[in-house]
Amino acid sequence: MKILVTGTAGFIGFHLVKKLTSLGHSVTGIDNINNYYDINLKYARLRESGIKREDIFYSEKAKSSSLPAYFFYKLDLTDREKLFNLIAEEKFDCVCNLAAQAGVRYSLENPHAYTDSNINGFLNILEACRNIGVKHLVFASSSSVYGLNEKVPFSVNDTADHPVSLYAATKRANELMAHTYSHLFNIPVTGLRFFTAYGPWGRPDMAYYKFTRAIFDNKPIEVYNNGNMLRDFTYIDDLTEGIISAINNIPSANAKFNAREPSPSQSSAPFVLYNLGNNRPEKLTDFIASLEKALGRKAEKIFHGMQAGDIPVTMADIDATKRDLGWEPKTSIDEGLKLFADWFKNYNDAV
Repeated sequence: MKILVTGTAGFIGFHLVKKLTSLGHSVTGIDNINNYYDINLKYARLRESGIKREDIFYSEKAKSSSLPAYFFYKLDLTDREKLFNLIAEEKFDCVCNLAAQAGVRYSLENPHAYTDSNINGFLNILEACRNIGVKHLVFASSSSVYGLNEKVPFSVNDTADHPVSLYAATKRANELMAHTYSHLFNIPVTGLRFFTAYGPWGRPDMAYYKFTRAIFDNKPIEVYNNGNMLRDFTYIDDLTEGIISAINNIPSANAKFNAREPSPSQSSAPFVLYNLGNNRPEKLTDFIASLEKALGRKAEKIFHGMQAGDIPVTMADIDATKRDLGWEPKTSIDEGLKLFADWFKNYNDAV
């Protein structure tokens, strides 16, 4: 297939490009390379994908030197004209939207970054897909949409109407916007709720990365909710396999949809939502112990209460994902953190 992936200088997009091209797909990636976190890491991911920094110019095509079927554009989703032109010219079979302003806590500091990227940018993706009649739109949502829901595991059949951060609210808005376009314009759409992705080349704003950096710098780590958080940590290779399974399974309208008792995850339109999570939540203190083992170092811990915008537990019900996509995660926490720790040491030695 000919696939557009947004956010390919990011953690998940970078890994997805490598996997898709290895399977024979032609991939075009876009990313605005913003400075939410260290842009050098973003450029390093691109370099690992064969895209040299000196070859990157805004809205111009850069060809990978190591992945023959990969091309990259530095482009912002809010640049409607250039985005529309690219999608119209290339006529992609599938659009996979991973680009977003991430981070729960940052949304308390800079809310407009979330409406610009996650709302306006995503609307431009939807409009472009409508205009070219794309065969399938796959987009990243988040486990954060479950918000105040205390029923675990989180099911796509649960309501998600009580978010506790603006980031989560924008992701829920994406789901509602996507459903509207699927209904109005018959666009096949799959939304994927990611649960705490981790692994090599990960995001430095994530807790496990911050912990690792602090441990190596002989600084204490800050542990919130006194370490009583439960998180469904999902290894990056498992997550990319789930995305590819979703790409390969184009949804159709559900003839059994009951509008009097509607399921939140399905529709009379060709629209569906799935969870991509490990389905085995880890207590944060146990996760830290596994990380200490992988790094061969002990952490000094400072305990705090709950932070605004956080939720105490995430756990994915993946029954529908297993049934429809044939996907379930395979990587244990110990195995995944060992792979991350090895990469972290090598990457920081290199830089």
